[in-house]
Amino acid sequence: MILWLWQFWTYSFLGYLLEKAFAAATHAPNQVRKCFFLMPMCPVYGLGVMAVLALPPEMKDSFWHLAWWGGLTATAVEYAVHLAYDKLLHVRFWDYGGLPGSLRGRVCLPFSIVWGLLIALVLPPLQAWLLPLLGRIPPLVTYTMLLLFTADTVLSVRILQQTGDPEALGG
Repeated sequence: MILWLWQFWTYSFLGYLLEKAFAAATHAPNQVRKCFFLMPMCPVYGLGVMAVLALPPEMKDSFWHLAWWGGLTATAVEYAVHLAYDKLLHVRFWDYGGLPGSLRGRVCLPFSIVWGLLIALVLPPLQAWLLPLLGRIPPLVTYTMLLLFTADTVLSVRILQQTGDPEALGG
């Protein structure tokens, strides 16, 4: 269970870095992060990777299986998270409305393809390197992180409920 938490936090942080890198590379005019937390984490990435890791082994037994099923899984998680943000907190952190194959602006075909390929290319070697490191984290560090994470969740929800503005969480 603790290892799963650390994987979620790690992939949420790596997703945050990916968002920042993408915004910088594309010279996005609005480079505020599109995340739920005040901490540098985008939980949609953490949840997406956790769902991919939970897939049955036969769905991950080759590069193309992992790309296909991983991409579909990540896209389903992205859709569900967007829907939850929209319905529960009345905020939109991203909108793919102008892109081809967009489904209500929540997901789109080009990014689904990218997610699948990125998962198949990066996840297996990254997991092999990451798991031994995460397994050595002391319990006190985990409990401290859990306390910070919980406080951030409560504070972030409160800010979003009061403002209805994702940019209120800062950049």
